[in-house]
Amino acid sequence: MQKNTLIFDLDGTLAHTAPDLIGTLNRIVEPHGLESVEEKSVGHIVGHGAKAMIQKAFTMSGKELPAKLLDDLFTEFLEDYEKNIANESHLFDGIIPSLDRLEEEGFRFCVCTNKRENMARILLDIFNISDRFEALTGGNTYSFSKPDPRHLRETVKLMGTDIQSAIMIGDSETDINAAKNADIPAIAVSFGYSSKPVNELGADIIINHFDELPDAVRQISRKG
Repeated sequence: MQKNTLIFDLDGTLAHTAPDLIGTLNRIVEPHGLESVEEKSVGHIVGHGAKAMIQKAFTMSGKELPAKLLDDLFTEFLEDYEKNIANESHLFDGIIPSLDRLEEEGFRFCVCTNKRENMARILLDIFNISDRFEALTGGNTYSFSKPDPRHLRETVKLMGTDIQSAIMIGDSETDINAAKNADIPAIAVSFGYSSKPVNELGADIIINHFDELPDAVRQISRKG
């Protein structure tokens, strides 16, 4: 089947969002006596969600995190992040020209992220690229999320297309494993938030800049 559907992850793939996520993290944990954390310490956890980031911050400080406090901080995190979602976040360089070229060649786009759906929509609206994607699903859209292949399948189903027409573009083990589980090819970006070396993720192709995306997509698409 011809590959003409591109599924994009958001955090660490389409956009550099870590600065604002970590900014929110630091603001909500500071009142609990935790020192500020830096991107190099927790950046790779960004794609795992707010609770994972909060847990990591407490672990790094050697402090206990009761379940009730985690729930309370998670609520605080969502409230703060929505207000500060794009103070420093920005699209990675080269994505718009690449989307333009691929769209001209007949490729279609969607977003499948483990970020909460409403937050993802807000961010794409701020970046003024929402209309480029025919579907968007988040980590709370269904009862399952990446690396569960159903998350990918249901996302492309919203476009009226089939998973076997798709290629996954992501930055992490979660993204690449989702593609493997769905039995579709994957392109990994080297500039995201992977917790392990990108060349160990098992992607079909690795790109170092979005300028390389059209060629990578064409290469995979030709194989069908």
